[in-house]
Amino acid sequence: MIDANVYKLVMGSFPSGVTVITTLDDNGEIVGLTASAFSSLSMEPALVLFCPNYSSDSYPVLIKNKRFAIHFLSGEQQTEAYAFARKGKDKAQGIEWTLSELGNPLLNNATAIIECELWREYEGGDHAIMVGAVKNLIVPQQQTSPLVYCRGKMGALPAFA
Repeated sequence: MIDANVYKLVMGSFPSGVTVITTLDDNGEIVGLTASAFSSLSMEPALVLFCPNYSSDSYPVLIKNKRFAIHFLSGEQQTEAYAFARKGKDKAQGIEWTLSELGNPLLNNATAIIECELWREYEGGDHAIMVGAVKNLIVPQQQTSPLVYCRGKMGALPAFA
């Protein structure tokens, strides 16, 4: 039997990037969640994956909409990371965003954004494994430092040359 506290300690020791996944609900309001469980999956076809908790209030909306934007957060976006990590509605209150041509809400100042359509979903214990087919890639003209998560804390990496 694996001790849950030790498991969390070990997994939390692996640094990861911080993403926010967004979509719109039936009322046109932004819905989303913060996830560090993200990975590229395939080049051909272009696929990525992320793993939301089944208990997330955003999970049912993501499954229903079948489209979403994955934001790689910059070091200046800790506010967004914590806002979308909360439960409940109005996560984006005070956060600037625009609507993409594909109908996804896009947060300002991310290091990059991937717009996807749901390709497949798999069971993964207490988390879903959602695979997105990449439909659009957005790279800002000005590079920013990425936000990373490790041992329960977030911080910006130094700027890369």
